[in-house]
Amino acid sequence: MKIGFLTIEYPHPKIGNSGGIGTAIYSLVRGLQALGHQITIIVYGQPQDLIFEDEGILFYVVKNKEVKGLSMYLTQKKLQRLLNTLYYEKQIEVLEVPDWQGVTAYVNTQCPIVMRLHGSDTYFCALENRKLKWRNQLYEKLAYKKATGIIAVSDYTGNKSNQVFGRSRQYRVVPNGINLENFTPSTTSDPHTILYFGTLIRKKGLLELPLIFNKIHEKHPEAQLVLVGKDAADVLTGNRSVWKMMQPLFTASALRKVQYVGAVPYDEMRQWIAKATVCVFPTFAEALPVSWLEAMAVQKPLVASNIGWASEIITHGIDGFLVHPTHHQEYADMVVQLLENPALAKTMALEARTTIEKRFRIEKVAAQWVATYQELL
Repeated sequence: MKIGFLTIEYPHPKIGNSGGIGTAIYSLVRGLQALGHQITIIVYGQPQDLIFEDEGILFYVVKNKEVKGLSMYLTQKKLQRLLNTLYYEKQIEVLEVPDWQGVTAYVNTQCPIVMRLHGSDTYFCALENRKLKWRNQLYEKLAYKKATGIIAVSDYTGNKSNQVFGRSRQYRVVPNGINLENFTPSTTSDPHTILYFGTLIRKKGLLELPLIFNKIHEKHPEAQLVLVGKDAADVLTGNRSVWKMMQPLFTASALRKVQYVGAVPYDEMRQWIAKATVCVFPTFAEALPVSWLEAMAVQKPLVASNIGWASEIITHGIDGFLVHPTHHQEYADMVVQLLENPALAKTMALEARTTIEKRFRIEKVAAQWVATYQELL
């Protein structure tokens, strides 16, 4: 197949910062290439228009139209012209789009569009119980309705998306996947190192993490918390830095054991995971987080959130621990268990790697993806 991906992010030096959606697409693209499929990637929201080819992938980098009040609509029409050209010239046969911001709401094309549910703004606002921008809701709901087919990265996300959009669309579940060649197991670590990696943002539980770490620090003052990822503004308070909001929540003693690294290139992330004794993800809102899969692939034990999607990845007590982010003492106790019991940590880490190999390796996920596309189309 000739497959196009429309996205606002992708991990490439010529493209801006990338998060979970970009990482998920990157892994899937590698798996699809290995199966012999031709890939075109269209990235909007960029500072300039650019066309280039790299590693057998054709990239179209698209600058947004900037007209007050009409930017999103005009950008969609610009994308429409490009997508129709690619479709009529047989560069693409099918287009995958994310649910985020409903970018295809006013894109009219004969090209079949399959929407993959990574988590829309409507979805996340519902999970976080916060106010939703009317324009995002309008665009996302219309794009959801218009899509030729729906793929959800987790059953929880598919079901919840139908709820928030007031629809009853059928969807197929195809999870995110991991290229195991890029995430080989690590059998060594820096002693007593607790790692969080991802954006520093409220919905991922970063304002709970200091309160959890304070309790870990009381029992294990030698433990170090390492934070890797870009800082973000807080949607509820308007504060421009969640990291600055976090710091007063640590005790003075615990804060001295916190290292904030900031954002790192995608290729360097595995090195930070390899150093960890345990990885923590106290998040409130996800779809099916790639970061969890990456940590498990590197063979690290996890203490993660027990909300919604979590049980579709981790079996509590077998390949990780699942705890609600607001249960600070219980969460801290699970981390302490892994710090104090290396045999348990090793067993759980081995099980975590086995889970990835059995269910989330990119070769298996890509094959599921192709079969689902052929069925949908």
